[in-house]
Amino acid sequence: MAMSAENVVGGISQLKGDDRKEALQLLDDTLAHLAAGGGPKYKAVNVISVTGQVVAGTLNTFEVELDDGSVRKQCTVQIWTRPWMKKDGTNIKIKFSGEDEELDRTW
Repeated sequence: MAMSAENVVGGISQLKGDDRKEALQLLDDTLAHLAAGGGPKYKAVNVISVTGQVVAGTLNTFEVELDDGSVRKQCTVQIWTRPWMKKDGTNIKIKFSGEDEELDRTW
C-alpha cells in the first residue's frame, strides 16, 4: 500500500482514493482466503470506514457489515499484512459488535 508522505509510522489515517481501493481489495481477498481455508465465509456488504496504520507492515481497520449468507452483522475487521514474510505474513481479526468472541487467523 502506498501511504502518503504525511503518514508517519504508528499514525492512523482514514484511507481515501487509491489507498482505500487497495485496502478494500485486501479485505475482499482476505475474506476469500479465510473462506477457502475452512471458513467462515463472509462478504463485506457495507463498509463504513477504512483506516490504515504503518506498523511492522500495514494494519488496516475496517468498520463494516459482514454477511454470511443468512445474517448481516456489524463488526470491526483488522488485517495486518507483512508481505516480506513467506509464512504467517497475514493476520485477520474479526470482532462482532456486542459479542465477546473474536475470530483470529494467521497465514
